[in-house]
Amino acid sequence: MTHDLLLKLPALKRLETIDLSEMKAIKLMNRIDTKYMANVSMLNRLLELAIPNYRIQEVENEVISSYDTIYYDTLDCDMYLLHHNRHLQRQKIRTRTYIASQLSFLEIKNKTNKGRTKKIRTKIDSTLFPDFRSNTEANSFIELHSPYNPIHLLPQVRTSFDRITLVNKNKTERLTIDTNLRFENLTTHHTSALNQLMIIELKQDGLCESEMKQILQKLRIISGSVSKYCVGMALTNPGIKTNRFKRKLHIIEKIEQTSNT
Repeated sequence: MTHDLLLKLPALKRLETIDLSEMKAIKLMNRIDTKYMANVSMLNRLLELAIPNYRIQEVENEVISSYDTIYYDTLDCDMYLLHHNRHLQRQKIRTRTYIASQLSFLEIKNKTNKGRTKKIRTKIDSTLFPDFRSNTEANSFIELHSPYNPIHLLPQVRTSFDRITLVNKNKTERLTIDTNLRFENLTTHHTSALNQLMIIELKQDGLCESEMKQILQKLRIISGSVSKYCVGMALTNPGIKTNRFKRKLHIIEKIEQTSNT
């Protein structure tokens, strides 16, 4: 579903909005994430069910935000392989640009062996988005917060997508819905697009009651781990190890081929 078609979803206009100033109180940088995958044709129904208890983030008068992200890894793709090999404690390093505001950040996303996600980031000049390694301050940030030496990191996969962000009215959880995923491998130069898939991520302070979990259950949307970086790498690097992701890739393929309308 294209950006223009997303904007025409009837439920989108009925959701109460929340602006960035209010969102600052709901960063959830240390959180528990639960991910889901579904066909984008289910999106309007999900939004309809969310209307009583959720608000939608609005940025620059837009409720759909476009993101551009580059994931970095070692030459041997250590971070990808740690995830592939099911290491509970792992890390992702990326630069991200928020298209509407043209703000760029260097981010480190840590997954702990307790299942929590801890994200830290620093603002960078937008010129550093394609490659931050020439910047002393950015390198120092990596050296301070990561076991990886920035000298050994390479831009690996570029990912773009459109995001809808919902926040419950109690401000204890946030839901992101990513669609129109595009991948470009910066090493192999292969590309891939997922036009029917939406990746849903529920972000919570802890295992508290959630109306959204009830909504997703009602829609029969099942939770399951999924990483945009790993999916992008698996789809665009023919030489990379993917055997433990084959079931996940098969599910994505089925979603892409299925319409629920």
